[in-house]
Amino acid sequence: MKIAILGYGNIGRAAEEAIKAAPDMELAGIYHHNDCLDCIDADVVLVCTPTREVQKFATLLAARGICTVDSFDIHGQIWSLRSSLDAVCQANHTVSILSAGWDPGTDSMVRALLMAMAPKGLTYTNFGPGRSMGHTVAAKAIKGVKNALSMTIPLGTGIHRRMVYIELEDGADFKTVEAAILADDYFAHDETHVIPVDSVDVLNNVAHGVNLVRSGVSGETHNQRFEFNMTINNPALTGQVMVSCARAAVRMRDHGEFGAKTMIELRPIDLLPGSTEQNIKALV
Repeated sequence: MKIAILGYGNIGRAAEEAIKAAPDMELAGIYHHNDCLDCIDADVVLVCTPTREVQKFATLLAARGICTVDSFDIHGQIWSLRSSLDAVCQANHTVSILSAGWDPGTDSMVRALLMAMAPKGLTYTNFGPGRSMGHTVAAKAIKGVKNALSMTIPLGTGIHRRMVYIELEDGADFKTVEAAILADDYFAHDETHVIPVDSVDVLNNVAHGVNLVRSGVSGETHNQRFEFNMTINNPALTGQVMVSCARAAVRMRDHGEFGAKTMIELRPIDLLPGSTEQNIKALV
């Protein structure tokens, strides 16, 4: 499978490593936002741009009949993006897998599995402590911000605090910048603290993690409790998940299954290298 990368930040670099480690893939090229997309020759393009640029690039590529995978992470806008991309993919016989990271992404699959195991109940997803890449990019985009780091602090029961450390551009007014960050949709729904610092680099850390807990009912039996934990390097896991989803996109396309999909709509076996027989024997 020929896999190209569009965007070469933290996730793009991690995706490059994952492609090179995959036994069934080759790197078809690395492209930047201002490169000509018409020259891309690949089965799948990993759209590793900032989230707010994903729709533009994924739509352009899908219109050319190229499969795409992205890590779009604004939960409340995923259905709208899926609907928009699905129409383009269906018309051009291609596949787009969106929100292919760890949350949304693999955590979404875990939540779906736990709900199947205990249909009634509550699920709490607790992120961090760690660096949120999407929130960090959003903070960096605010006028007057030279550099930024957004840390997610779990408070329990799915509630989080955002600690946003910023370096200001010369002449920028802190109160104006703070107000813009607090009003941004990435931060407006959580307790957020904006803290000016002399250097973000001395604070920077790409570690992250999740504690996902569901308590519920299986049939009529109460007190079913499930817990999933992981501690990760954020961009490395996101890049790896995108590369695994590229494999699924090619398999779907080759079987004539076109459209835009989220990860909970995928067959887990399609994410894996190797044959169906090999994986069933090894995993079932």
